[in-house]
Amino acid sequence: MTDNAIVVEHVSKEFRLHKDRAHSLKELVTRRDRNSGADRFQALTDVSLEIPSGSMYALVGHNGSGKSTLLRCIASIYQPSSGSVSVDGRISTLLELGAGFHPDLTGRENIYMNATILGMGKKQIDRVYDEIVAFAGVEEFIDSPVKIYSSGMFVRLGFSVAVHVDPEILIIDEVIAVGDAEFQRKCFDHLYALRKKGVTIVLVTHGIGTVETMCDGAAWLDHGVLQMTGTGPEIATAYMDRVNAQERMQREEAEVEAARAAGLPVSAAGPGGSAQIEDVRIDRVEFVDATGEASEFGVHQEPLTVRVHYDAIRPVPSPVFGIALFSSAHVHVTGTNTKIDGADLGTISGRGHVDFAIDSLPLTPGDYELTVAISDEYVQHNFDRRERAFHLAVRSGPRLAPEGLVDLRGHWSIGPDQPINAARKP
Repeated sequence: MTDNAIVVEHVSKEFRLHKDRAHSLKELVTRRDRNSGADRFQALTDVSLEIPSGSMYALVGHNGSGKSTLLRCIASIYQPSSGSVSVDGRISTLLELGAGFHPDLTGRENIYMNATILGMGKKQIDRVYDEIVAFAGVEEFIDSPVKIYSSGMFVRLGFSVAVHVDPEILIIDEVIAVGDAEFQRKCFDHLYALRKKGVTIVLVTHGIGTVETMCDGAAWLDHGVLQMTGTGPEIATAYMDRVNAQERMQREEAEVEAARAAGLPVSAAGPGGSAQIEDVRIDRVEFVDATGEASEFGVHQEPLTVRVHYDAIRPVPSPVFGIALFSSAHVHVTGTNTKIDGADLGTISGRGHVDFAIDSLPLTPGDYELTVAISDEYVQHNFDRRERAFHLAVRSGPRLAPEGLVDLRGHWSIGPDQPINAARKP
Protein backbone atom coordinates (compact mmCIF):
# COMPACT_ATOMS: atom_id res chain seq x y z
CA MET A 1 0.00 0.00 0.00
CA THR A 2 1.27 3.50 -0.83
CA ASP A 3 1.63 6.29 1.72
CA ASN A 4 -1.54 7.90 0.33
CA ALA A 5 -4.87 6.10 0.39
CA ILE A 6 -6.47 8.67 -1.95
CA VAL A 7 -4.92 10.96 -4.56
CA VAL A 8 -7.13 13.54 -6.30
CA GLU A 9 -5.46 15.11 -9.35
CA HIS A 10 -6.90 18.16 -11.11
CA VAL A 11 -10.50 16.96 -10.70
CA SER A 12 -13.29 19.04 -12.19
CA LYS A 13 -16.97 18.08 -12.25
CA GLU A 14 -19.64 19.76 -14.36
CA PHE A 15 -23.37 19.07 -14.26
CA ARG A 16 -25.98 19.91 -16.86
CA LEU A 17 -29.11 21.39 -15.36
CA HIS A 18 -32.12 21.01 -17.66
CA LYS A 19 -34.71 23.76 -17.34
CA ASP A 20 -36.65 23.23 -20.58
CA ARG A 21 -37.17 19.48 -20.94
CA ALA A 22 -38.62 17.88 -24.06
CA HIS A 23 -42.25 16.83 -23.59
CA SER A 24 -42.08 13.90 -26.01
CA LEU A 25 -39.60 11.53 -27.62
CA LYS A 26 -40.32 13.14 -31.00
CA GLU A 27 -39.47 16.58 -29.64
CA LEU A 28 -36.25 15.24 -28.10
CA VAL A 29 -35.15 13.63 -31.38
CA THR A 30 -36.19 16.42 -33.74
CA ARG A 31 -35.01 19.34 -31.63
CA ARG A 32 -32.22 21.10 -33.50
CA ASP A 33 -30.36 22.23 -30.43
CA ARG A 34 -30.47 19.33 -28.01
CA ASN A 35 -28.63 21.36 -25.41
CA SER A 36 -31.38 23.98 -25.49
CA GLY A 37 -32.66 24.71 -22.00
CA ALA A 38 -29.60 23.16 -20.34
CA ASP A 39 -27.45 25.22 -18.01
CA ARG A 40 -24.02 24.05 -16.94
CA PHE A 41 -23.05 24.06 -13.28
CA GLN A 42 -19.41 23.75 -12.30
CA ALA A 43 -19.42 21.82 -9.02
CA LEU A 44 -15.63 21.28 -8.81
CA THR A 45 -12.78 23.11 -10.53
CA ASP A 46 -9.25 21.67 -10.75
CA VAL A 47 -9.13 20.14 -7.26
CA SER A 48 -5.94 18.32 -6.24
CA LEU A 49 -5.20 16.83 -2.83
CA GLU A 50 -3.65 13.78 -1.15
CA ILE A 51 -5.14 11.89 1.79
CA PRO A 52 -2.58 9.82 3.73
CA SER A 53 -3.36 6.21 4.61
CA GLY A 54 -4.67 5.72 8.14
CA SER A 55 -5.57 9.37 8.62
CA MET A 56 -8.85 11.07 9.48
CA TYR A 57 -9.43 13.77 6.87
CA ALA A 58 -12.17 16.39 6.76
CA LEU A 59 -13.71 18.37 3.92
CA VAL A 60 -15.08 21.72 5.09
CA GLY A 61 -16.90 24.59 3.45
CA HIS A 62 -20.34 26.17 3.27
CA ASN A 63 -23.34 24.37 1.75
CA GLY A 64 -22.90 24.04 -2.01
CA SER A 65 -19.11 24.29 -1.88
CA GLY A 66 -18.57 20.92 -3.60
CA LYS A 67 -17.70 18.77 -0.57
CA SER A 68 -20.28 16.05 -1.22
CA THR A 69 -19.55 16.05 -4.95
CA LEU A 70 -15.88 15.42 -4.21
CA LEU A 71 -16.80 12.58 -1.84
CA ARG A 72 -18.89 10.97 -4.57
CA CYS A 73 -16.04 11.29 -7.04
CA ILE A 74 -13.74 9.56 -4.56
CA ALA A 75 -16.34 6.80 -4.06
CA SER A 76 -16.74 6.41 -7.88
CA ILE A 77 -20.42 7.34 -7.68
CA TYR A 78 -19.62 10.30 -9.96
CA GLN A 79 -17.04 10.25 -12.73
CA PRO A 80 -15.00 13.48 -12.92
CA SER A 81 -15.49 15.61 -16.02
CA SER A 82 -11.71 15.89 -16.06
CA GLY A 83 -8.85 14.82 -13.86
CA SER A 84 -8.48 11.55 -11.96
CA VAL A 85 -8.98 9.96 -8.55
CA SER A 86 -6.73 7.11 -7.38
CA VAL A 87 -7.90 5.01 -4.43
CA ASP A 88 -5.77 2.36 -2.71
CA GLY A 89 -8.09 0.28 -0.52
CA ARG A 90 -11.60 -1.11 -0.12
CA ILE A 91 -14.16 1.67 0.32
CA SER A 92 -17.24 1.69 2.54
CA THR A 93 -19.54 4.70 2.16
CA LEU A 94 -22.21 6.32 4.27
CA LEU A 95 -23.46 9.20 2.15
CA GLU A 96 -27.15 9.49 2.99
CA LEU A 97 -29.79 8.09 5.30
CA GLY A 98 -30.77 4.52 4.51
CA ALA A 99 -28.79 4.44 1.25
CA GLY A 100 -29.15 0.93 -0.20
CA PHE A 101 -31.98 -0.04 2.14
CA HIS A 102 -35.21 -1.47 0.68
CA PRO A 103 -38.17 -0.06 2.62
CA ASP A 104 -40.21 -3.28 2.44
CA LEU A 105 -37.41 -5.51 3.74
CA THR A 106 -36.75 -6.00 7.43
CA GLY A 107 -33.74 -4.62 9.24
CA ARG A 108 -32.20 -8.10 9.29
CA GLU A 109 -32.71 -8.55 5.53
CA ASN A 110 -31.33 -5.10 4.79
CA ILE A 111 -28.20 -5.79 6.85
CA TYR A 112 -27.41 -8.87 4.77
CA MET A 113 -28.28 -7.16 1.49
CA ASN A 114 -26.34 -3.97 2.24
CA ALA A 115 -23.29 -5.75 3.61
CA THR A 116 -23.27 -8.03 0.54
CA ILE A 117 -23.30 -4.98 -1.74
CA LEU A 118 -20.33 -3.64 0.24
CA GLY A 119 -18.39 -6.82 -0.53
CA MET A 120 -18.92 -9.13 2.45
CA GLY A 121 -19.76 -12.83 2.24
CA LYS A 122 -22.52 -14.48 4.29
CA LYS A 123 -20.10 -16.03 6.80
CA GLN A 124 -18.44 -12.65 7.33
CA ILE A 125 -21.83 -11.01 7.89
CA ASP A 126 -22.85 -13.78 10.31
CA ARG A 127 -19.77 -13.04 12.42
CA VAL A 128 -20.53 -9.33 12.83
CA TYR A 129 -24.35 -9.43 12.66
CA ASP A 130 -24.88 -9.25 16.43
CA GLU A 131 -22.39 -6.38 16.71
CA ILE A 132 -24.19 -4.45 13.94
CA VAL A 133 -27.58 -4.84 15.62
CA ALA A 134 -26.29 -4.00 19.10
CA PHE A 135 -24.39 -0.93 17.90
CA ALA A 136 -27.48 0.37 16.06
CA GLY A 137 -29.71 -0.32 19.06
CA VAL A 138 -32.58 -1.64 16.93
CA GLU A 139 -32.89 -5.16 18.42
CA GLU A 140 -36.60 -4.69 19.10
CA PHE A 141 -37.33 -3.74 15.47
CA ILE A 142 -34.80 -5.86 13.61
CA ASP A 143 -37.48 -8.09 12.05
CA SER A 144 -39.78 -5.18 11.13
CA PRO A 145 -39.75 -3.45 7.72
CA VAL A 146 -37.37 -0.50 7.75
CA LYS A 147 -40.08 1.73 6.29
CA ILE A 148 -41.49 2.03 9.82
CA TYR A 149 -38.09 3.10 11.21
CA SER A 150 -37.53 6.65 12.33
CA SER A 151 -34.80 8.67 10.61
CA GLY A 152 -32.62 8.13 13.67
CA MET A 153 -33.02 4.36 13.45
CA PHE A 154 -32.21 4.55 9.72
CA VAL A 155 -28.94 6.38 10.26
CA ARG A 156 -27.92 4.20 13.20
CA LEU A 157 -28.43 1.00 11.22
CA GLY A 158 -26.80 2.43 8.07
CA PHE A 159 -23.79 3.68 10.01
CA SER A 160 -23.47 0.41 11.90
CA VAL A 161 -23.38 -1.64 8.69
CA ALA A 162 -20.88 0.72 7.06
CA VAL A 163 -18.38 0.60 9.91
CA HIS A 164 -18.63 -3.14 10.55
CA VAL A 165 -17.80 -4.35 7.02
CA ASP A 166 -14.07 -4.14 7.77
CA PRO A 167 -13.39 -1.16 5.46
CA GLU A 168 -9.93 0.10 4.55
CA ILE A 169 -11.38 3.50 3.62
CA LEU A 170 -14.57 4.87 5.21
CA ILE A 171 -16.35 7.83 3.59
CA ILE A 172 -18.97 9.70 5.63
CA ASP A 173 -21.12 12.64 4.54
CA GLU A 174 -22.32 14.50 7.66
CA VAL A 175 -24.83 11.80 8.65
CA ILE A 176 -23.42 11.46 12.18
CA ALA A 177 -25.02 14.80 13.09
CA VAL A 178 -28.50 13.24 12.74
CA GLY A 179 -28.11 10.90 15.72
CA ASP A 180 -28.66 11.84 19.34
CA ALA A 181 -25.81 12.74 21.68
CA GLU A 182 -25.34 9.18 22.95
CA PHE A 183 -25.18 7.76 19.43
CA GLN A 184 -22.78 10.47 18.26
CA ARG A 185 -20.49 9.55 21.15
CA LYS A 186 -20.63 5.87 20.12
CA CYS A 187 -19.86 6.86 16.53
CA PHE A 188 -16.78 8.86 17.46
CA ASP A 189 -15.57 6.12 19.82
CA HIS A 190 -15.90 3.61 16.98
CA LEU A 191 -14.18 5.95 14.52
CA TYR A 192 -11.32 6.24 17.01
CA ALA A 193 -11.08 2.43 17.15
CA LEU A 194 -11.06 2.25 13.33
CA ARG A 195 -8.27 4.84 13.17
CA LYS A 196 -6.18 2.73 15.55
CA LYS A 197 -6.65 -0.19 13.12
CA GLY A 198 -5.30 1.95 10.28
CA VAL A 199 -8.59 2.71 8.52
CA THR A 200 -8.57 5.91 6.44
CA ILE A 201 -11.61 8.06 7.26
CA VAL A 202 -12.80 10.90 5.02
CA LEU A 203 -15.76 12.93 6.19
CA VAL A 204 -17.73 16.01 5.35
CA THR A 205 -18.54 17.93 8.50
CA HIS A 206 -19.71 21.34 9.69
CA GLY A 207 -18.44 20.54 13.19
CA ILE A 208 -15.34 22.70 13.48
CA GLY A 209 -14.57 21.14 16.87
CA THR A 210 -14.32 17.75 15.16
CA VAL A 211 -11.93 19.17 12.57
CA GLU A 212 -9.74 20.79 15.24
CA THR A 213 -9.53 17.89 17.67
CA MET A 214 -10.00 14.68 15.67
CA CYS A 215 -8.73 15.24 12.13
CA ASP A 216 -5.12 14.84 11.04
CA GLY A 217 -5.73 16.83 7.87
CA ALA A 218 -8.44 18.81 6.11
CA ALA A 219 -9.29 20.59 2.87
CA TRP A 220 -11.39 23.73 2.52
CA LEU A 221 -13.60 24.15 -0.56
CA ASP A 222 -15.49 27.25 -1.65
CA HIS A 223 -17.76 27.18 -4.72
CA GLY A 224 -15.97 24.09 -5.97
CA VAL A 225 -12.49 25.64 -5.73
CA LEU A 226 -9.89 24.32 -3.29
CA GLN A 227 -8.92 27.16 -0.95
CA MET A 228 -6.41 25.46 1.30
CA THR A 229 -5.17 22.13 2.63
CA GLY A 230 -3.36 21.55 5.92
CA THR A 231 -3.74 20.14 9.40
CA GLY A 232 -7.16 20.05 11.02
CA PRO A 233 -6.48 23.03 13.34
CA GLU A 234 -4.95 25.09 10.50
CA ILE A 235 -7.96 24.63 8.23
CA ALA A 236 -10.46 25.17 11.06
CA THR A 237 -8.77 28.47 11.96
CA ALA A 238 -8.57 29.76 8.37
CA TYR A 239 -12.14 28.74 7.57
CA MET A 240 -13.62 30.29 10.72
CA ASP A 241 -11.64 33.50 10.17
CA ARG A 242 -13.27 33.81 6.73
CA VAL A 243 -16.74 32.94 8.05
CA ASN A 244 -16.49 35.44 10.91
CA ALA A 245 -15.21 38.20 8.62
CA GLN A 246 -18.04 37.67 6.12
CA GLU A 247 -20.62 37.48 8.89
CA ARG A 248 -19.29 40.69 10.46
CA MET A 249 -19.36 42.51 7.12
CA GLN A 250 -22.93 41.41 6.35
CA ARG A 251 -24.08 42.39 9.82
CA GLU A 252 -22.42 45.79 9.60
CA GLU A 253 -23.96 46.49 6.19
CA ALA A 254 -27.43 45.49 7.40
CA GLU A 255 -27.14 47.58 10.55
CA VAL A 256 -25.85 50.60 8.64
CA GLU A 257 -28.86 50.43 6.31
CA ALA A 258 -31.21 50.02 9.27
CA ALA A 259 -29.61 52.99 11.05
CA ARG A 260 -29.83 55.20 7.98
CA ALA A 261 -33.46 54.24 7.46
CA ALA A 262 -34.17 55.23 11.06
CA GLY A 263 -32.28 58.50 10.70
CA LEU A 264 -29.57 57.48 13.19
CA PRO A 265 -25.95 58.63 12.83
CA VAL A 266 -23.48 56.16 11.35
CA SER A 267 -19.94 56.08 12.73
CA ALA A 268 -16.81 56.49 10.63
CA ALA A 269 -15.40 53.64 8.62
CA GLY A 270 -14.08 50.75 10.65
CA PRO A 271 -11.60 48.00 9.80
CA GLY A 272 -11.68 47.19 6.12
CA GLY A 273 -13.16 50.58 5.23
CA SER A 274 -16.84 49.75 5.87
CA ALA A 275 -18.99 51.99 8.04
CA GLN A 276 -20.03 50.55 11.40
CA ILE A 277 -23.09 50.88 13.59
CA GLU A 278 -22.75 48.52 16.54
CA ASP A 279 -23.94 48.81 20.12
CA VAL A 280 -20.59 47.89 21.65
CA ARG A 281 -17.17 46.91 20.38
CA ILE A 282 -13.94 45.55 21.82
CA ASP A 283 -11.48 48.42 22.14
CA ARG A 284 -8.42 46.46 23.30
CA VAL A 285 -7.35 43.61 25.57
CA GLU A 286 -4.55 43.71 28.10
CA PHE A 287 -3.13 41.38 30.74
CA VAL A 288 -2.66 42.57 34.32
CA ASP A 289 -0.28 40.86 36.77
CA ALA A 290 -0.54 40.42 40.55
CA THR A 291 0.80 43.93 41.20
CA GLY A 292 -1.93 45.53 39.10
CA GLU A 293 0.47 46.46 36.32
CA ALA A 294 -0.05 45.71 32.62
CA SER A 295 2.13 42.83 31.49
CA GLU A 296 3.03 41.30 28.14
CA PHE A 297 2.99 37.79 29.58
CA GLY A 298 1.53 35.62 32.32
CA VAL A 299 3.46 33.48 34.80
CA HIS A 300 2.61 29.85 35.43
CA GLN A 301 0.67 29.46 38.70
CA GLU A 302 0.65 33.19 39.47
CA PRO A 303 -2.39 35.52 39.37
CA LEU A 304 -3.37 37.04 36.03
CA THR A 305 -6.27 39.22 34.96
CA VAL A 306 -7.57 39.40 31.40
CA ARG A 307 -8.92 42.96 30.99
CA VAL A 308 -11.27 43.57 28.07
CA HIS A 309 -11.76 47.26 27.28
CA TYR A 310 -15.02 48.10 25.50
CA ASP A 311 -16.68 51.10 23.87
CA ALA A 312 -20.50 51.13 23.97
CA ILE A 313 -22.08 53.82 21.79
CA ARG A 314 -25.48 53.20 23.39
CA PRO A 315 -26.63 51.39 26.58
CA VAL A 316 -26.42 47.59 26.34
CA PRO A 317 -28.34 45.55 28.93
CA SER A 318 -26.67 42.44 30.39
CA PRO A 319 -24.02 41.85 27.69
CA VAL A 320 -22.09 38.57 27.76
CA PHE A 321 -18.30 38.80 27.63
CA GLY A 322 -16.48 35.59 26.69
CA ILE A 323 -12.94 34.37 26.20
CA ALA A 324 -11.44 31.21 24.66
CA LEU A 325 -7.83 30.08 24.86
CA PHE A 326 -5.99 28.17 22.13
CA SER A 327 -2.51 26.72 22.04
CA SER A 328 0.00 27.79 19.40
CA ALA A 329 -1.04 24.63 17.51
CA HIS A 330 -4.66 25.92 17.54
CA VAL A 331 -5.85 23.34 20.08
CA HIS A 332 -8.83 24.69 22.04
CA VAL A 333 -7.65 24.62 25.65
CA THR A 334 -10.58 26.18 27.50
CA GLY A 335 -13.12 28.97 27.44
CA THR A 336 -15.84 30.61 29.47
CA ASN A 337 -18.12 33.65 29.58
CA THR A 338 -19.94 35.81 32.07
CA LYS A 339 -23.21 33.92 31.53
CA ILE A 340 -21.63 30.54 32.31
CA ASP A 341 -19.99 32.01 35.40
CA GLY A 342 -23.21 33.69 36.58
CA ALA A 343 -21.89 37.25 36.34
CA ASP A 344 -24.60 39.73 35.29
CA LEU A 345 -22.87 42.98 34.31
CA GLY A 346 -26.06 45.03 34.29
CA THR A 347 -26.31 47.76 31.66
CA ILE A 348 -23.08 49.12 30.22
CA SER A 349 -22.53 52.33 28.26
CA GLY A 350 -19.62 54.49 27.19
CA ARG A 351 -16.08 53.28 27.73
CA GLY A 352 -15.09 50.77 30.37
CA HIS A 353 -13.53 47.41 30.98
CA VAL A 354 -14.46 43.94 32.18
CA ASP A 355 -11.97 41.83 34.12
CA PHE A 356 -11.61 38.06 34.20
CA ALA A 357 -9.37 37.34 37.19
CA ILE A 358 -7.44 34.07 37.41
CA ASP A 359 -6.14 33.36 40.92
CA SER A 360 -3.46 30.91 39.74
CA LEU A 361 -2.73 30.63 36.00
CA PRO A 362 -2.99 26.89 35.19
CA LEU A 363 -1.45 27.18 31.70
CA THR A 364 2.00 25.66 31.26
CA PRO A 365 4.76 27.82 29.73
CA GLY A 366 4.29 28.48 26.03
CA ASP A 367 2.46 30.69 23.55
CA TYR A 368 -1.33 30.94 23.45
CA GLU A 369 -3.96 32.75 21.41
CA LEU A 370 -7.02 34.40 22.89
CA THR A 371 -10.44 34.82 21.30
CA VAL A 372 -12.61 37.52 22.88
CA ALA A 373 -16.27 38.19 22.16
CA ILE A 374 -19.12 40.40 23.34
CA SER A 375 -22.63 39.01 22.81
CA ASP A 376 -26.16 39.95 23.73
CA GLU A 377 -27.71 38.56 26.91
CA TYR A 378 -29.03 35.49 25.04
CA VAL A 379 -25.62 34.74 23.41
CA GLN A 380 -27.36 34.79 20.03
CA HIS A 381 -25.82 37.90 18.51
CA ASN A 382 -22.14 38.84 18.56
CA PHE A 383 -21.66 42.58 18.90
CA ASP A 384 -17.96 42.03 18.35
CA ARG A 385 -15.70 38.98 18.16
CA ARG A 386 -11.95 38.88 17.71
CA GLU A 387 -10.93 35.37 16.66
CA ARG A 388 -7.52 34.37 18.08
CA ALA A 389 -6.55 38.02 17.88
CA PHE A 390 -4.58 38.39 21.12
CA HIS A 391 -1.29 36.73 22.02
CA LEU A 392 -0.54 35.50 25.54
CA ALA A 393 2.94 34.25 26.41
CA VAL A 394 3.17 32.18 29.59
CA ARG A 395 6.51 32.05 31.40
CA SER A 396 7.85 29.62 34.00
CA GLY A 397 7.35 30.46 37.66
CA PRO A 398 8.95 29.11 40.86
CA ARG A 399 6.92 25.87 40.61
CA LEU A 400 8.13 23.20 38.17
CA ALA A 401 5.66 23.03 35.29
CA PRO A 402 4.22 19.66 34.20
CA GLU A 403 3.94 18.42 30.63
CA GLY A 404 0.99 19.35 28.43
CA LEU A 405 -1.03 22.55 28.33
CA VAL A 406 -2.71 22.70 31.75
CA ASP A 407 -1.44 22.17 35.29
CA LEU A 408 -4.03 20.06 37.13
CA ARG A 409 -2.62 20.92 40.59
CA GLY A 410 -3.82 17.66 42.08
CA HIS A 411 -2.54 16.10 45.32
CA TRP A 412 -0.68 12.77 45.51
CA SER A 413 -0.93 10.40 48.50
CA ILE A 414 -0.08 6.80 49.29
CA GLY A 415 -1.79 4.18 51.41
CA PRO A 416 -2.06 0.41 51.88
CA ASP A 417 -4.39 -1.59 49.65
CA GLN A 418 -7.49 -2.97 51.28
CA PRO A 419 -10.68 -4.57 49.98
CA ILE A 420 -13.18 -2.02 48.79
CA ASN A 421 -15.88 -3.50 51.03
CA ALA A 422 -13.64 -3.48 54.10
CA ALA A 423 -14.82 -0.04 55.13
CA ARG A 424 -18.44 -1.22 55.02
CA LYS A 425 -17.94 -4.00 57.56
CA PRO A 426 -19.38 -3.23 61.01
